[in-house]
Amino acid sequence: MSLDFDSSSLIDAARTETGLDAFGEGDFESGLEVLTRSLAEQATLNDLGRAVWRHRLHGLLVQRLRVEDWYARHPEIDAQAIPAPIFIVGLPRTGTTALSHLLARDPAIRSLRVWESAEPTPPPESATQHSDPRIARAEAQIAALQQMSPRLASMHEDTPTGPTEHQDLLGMSFRTNHFLGMAWLPDYACWWQGCDMVDAYRYHRRVLKLLQWRCPPTSWHLKSPSDSFALAAIVRVYPDARFVMTHRDPARVLGSVCSLIATVQEMTGERPDPRALGASELHAWTLAVERTLAVRDALAEDRFVDLHFDALVDDPLAAIETVYVGLGMKPSDDARAAMRAHVDANPHGRHGEHRYALADWGLDEGVVHDAFDTYIARCGVRIES
Repeated sequence: MSLDFDSSSLIDAARTETGLDAFGEGDFESGLEVLTRSLAEQATLNDLGRAVWRHRLHGLLVQRLRVEDWYARHPEIDAQAIPAPIFIVGLPRTGTTALSHLLARDPAIRSLRVWESAEPTPPPESATQHSDPRIARAEAQIAALQQMSPRLASMHEDTPTGPTEHQDLLGMSFRTNHFLGMAWLPDYACWWQGCDMVDAYRYHRRVLKLLQWRCPPTSWHLKSPSDSFALAAIVRVYPDARFVMTHRDPARVLGSVCSLIATVQEMTGERPDPRALGASELHAWTLAVERTLAVRDALAEDRFVDLHFDALVDDPLAAIETVYVGLGMKPSDDARAAMRAHVDANPHGRHGEHRYALADWGLDEGVVHDAFDTYIARCGVRIES
């Protein structure tokens, strides 16, 4: 298979592999075109990186074709409803993953699991959801990634059956911030930060309907800090959506984010220029917070629940109770027991300590705090010493 990044050849290859033709409604080609051009002209990839990217782009196109094939054969899927989904938003590295893993222990809440995210077709079934062969494939992929970079285990934990961010669902429209964590792509970053995300979230909803069709429940929780850039689009597509917004000192956030991105990118290419990466992430996340607060101010305050990082670390079970109260929900005894077992089995820092320094990325606390001063004051963010 060729390792070029030409969008037309990628589309043709996906159609050839599947024997399918229809990609469905919504613009996906604009994002694919900008992304492939940015990859060809700006990314510095090694041979592994080029193969990984080619595999990823090909896979997203193949899955979109297969999603549409299921809808063509079963149009009744579109009648599925997704009531009041919960979106976990806020800055990255603020406890969103830990919170997501707790919510995923509630049997009344549907989560996007690692094994079904990259391969949503065939749609999962309740009877086989715990023995699906995709689970073993996901486990092997996670193990291979951690073998390539053991440091990643201390930065971010994935399990094949655990919840994951929905970058694959947005990736089918080629409109996701997560591509920027995989390579240095400034042109795509500029385009993505200004693009209309409504079509992408409409397709996101289309995939969720497929996933829950034969595998309820239908009460979803979805986690991705990058949703903070696009809350206006989310509210248009999911008008009854609710949000849990996590908070932490942005000076701690930015150092951790840059460290994670650099670790990922150096596996498949050159390590990014530290100062350029620091400046880029500072610009991006101040923009995300600005947009989030604007949408938050326009909605009813009870659509948002706040959770601070230190509260989640100090007492995760008490923290999750406050989230349920804020959402107007009550966990069952079974849910509480499952959450307690998860906390006992996963103490904070069990995979080692993630060490990083803000100065490594050309940033200092004063600059970061000044950039986020409105957010810090508006949300009562505690500055960490």
